[in-house]
Amino acid sequence: MKLTVKSDSLVVKSPQEIILARQKVREYARSLGFNLVDQTKLITATSELARNMVEYGGGGIVVIEHIDDQGQKGLRVTFEDQGPGIADLEMAMLDGFTTGNGLGHGLPGAKRLVNEFEIDSKIGLGTRVSIVRWA
Repeated sequence: MKLTVKSDSLVVKSPQEIILARQKVREYARSLGFNLVDQTKLITATSELARNMVEYGGGGIVVIEHIDDQGQKGLRVTFEDQGPGIADLEMAMLDGFTTGNGLGHGLPGAKRLVNEFEIDSKIGLGTRVSIVRWA
């Protein structure tokens, strides 16, 4: 059973606020003893998902949580927007698929960087992505 030990939430609507979200995730990861490689993976995934939220969803909320699962420490980061939603989640999770000018590695790339990845999107209501990395 995953218990939340500590959490913070940030409104992220601009590139500057993406940087703040990355910094806050780094602080949490360091405090939990994540090694540099795991910190980098989590921060990279955070950066990509926050950028997607700003670019495609008009911004939203990032919730950062120190979680504990029977003594195992982890970090859960959730990105929630009220944008247009993702029309085809299956396609969006394929490497190379993009609706913008990127390389199409965003969602599948972020998924590869973490231990747990959940995404829920409803057309006209928004998108919620939750990632977990265990220390």
